[in-house]
Amino acid sequence: MGITGRGEGGSSVGGLLGSGRTSDVYEFDAGWVLRRNREGWGDALAEGAVMEHVGRHGYPVPRVRLADSTRTELVMERLSGPTMLAAFGAGAMGPREGGAVLARLLRQLHAVPGRDSGGCVLHLDLHPDNVLLTPDGPRVIDWSNAEEGRPGLDWGMSAIILAQVAVGEEPIAGLAHEVLTGLLADPSHLTGDGLTAARRRRAAQPVMSRREIELLGEAEDLIRSL
Repeated sequence: MGITGRGEGGSSVGGLLGSGRTSDVYEFDAGWVLRRNREGWGDALAEGAVMEHVGRHGYPVPRVRLADSTRTELVMERLSGPTMLAAFGAGAMGPREGGAVLARLLRQLHAVPGRDSGGCVLHLDLHPDNVLLTPDGPRVIDWSNAEEGRPGLDWGMSAIILAQVAVGEEPIAGLAHEVLTGLLADPSHLTGDGLTAARRRRAAQPVMSRREIELLGEAEDLIRSL
């Protein structure tokens, strides 16, 4: 059995569904899940507010229940379907097609006006493991890094994340290179300033290992060559 308890509003928290670097996801009410951040990391309410905002503008995200959420727990719609990364492994989607889907999702997101500034909403962690391929189409998850700003930074972050894997030693390096190529088939939205800022932000992330940071220079060179 998974852990049990009482969520906000008296709903039951059920079994563990999955874990990431900073959070765990549990069963909740029918059709819903609860994502619990570890050690107080992040601000789930702020993240949920961004998801609610982009969702109101037609962007494909899970629905959220802010009234049942807290700073460390976010209640959101339970979705069915593999991640884009899993779909690559199963042969259900080609990597270059996936890169084109990521590009479309970035363009669609940057058409959403910001809530607090003249900029647009940025995801800043859009990669194949943060896109679920549901029967209704792709849905974007994990908005913990979201903020408002210029689109070039968002394109730079997606590119540097993929390139970092592409120049590494992981078995999926070649796949990441193909996804990156698909993403940058039309690189007009990627800017030099955005890429430089993305590399700096990536290096500063506390979850990065020393080896991952060492790969960032080579990753940036790959992006610029493409």
